Amino acid sequence: MSSLTPSGHNWQPHYVLKRQIFKLVGSNFFVYDSSGTLQFFVHQKGFKLKEDVRVYTNESKTQEVMRIAARKVMDFSGAYDVFDSATNERVGVLKRKGWRSIARDEWTVCGPQEQEIGTLIEDNLALALLRRLATNLIPQNYDLLINGVQVMDFKQNFNPFSYHLNIDFKQLGAMEPRLGIACAIMLASMEGRQS
Repeated sequence: MSSLTPSGHNWQPHYVLKRQIFKLVGSNFFVYDSSGTLQFFVHQKGFKLKEDVRVYTNESKTQEVMRIAARKVMDFSGAYDVFDSATNERVGVLKRKGWRSIARDEWTVCGPQEQEIGTLIEDNLALALLRRLATNLIPQNYDLLINGVQVMDFKQNFNPFSYHLNIDFKQLGAMEPRLGIACAIMLASMEGRQS
């Protein structure tokens, strides 16, 4: 697999992202397909003021396929560029809506020219507030909407000891699949800092 293009990867409708527990510096995430085969290994460097996330085909990190880079240092309403590592072409941009995300997380999903193509939003305001004010034991759920239609679902399993995020492409051809995986990685990354 020379690059993580839609045609260069056998995209499936369901993946599971798991976060490595007991890691002292940085974060590692594992993305498995529905048969339990590792598809992507994600390394997020620790102690970085500017977000730098690398996606590889496996844990040996011999082939980097995607990179997610913050534009600014510690930006409350951050914009994250998603790049194909083989070509260095921008796949898209994820923009966190800072003030709107205080009560309920919301992101704008953009294409390579920063044209808005969709919205990633936490399931409902009441549960989002309860998570922030009372307990983080309520699993998170996000919908990715294009023109008001759900094209992806991101649902966290209830497990207080580990982080598992189910990634479901409701309409696999509706958007660039790499952006869907990047959304899952950023959600897991942000949740890791909140909990």
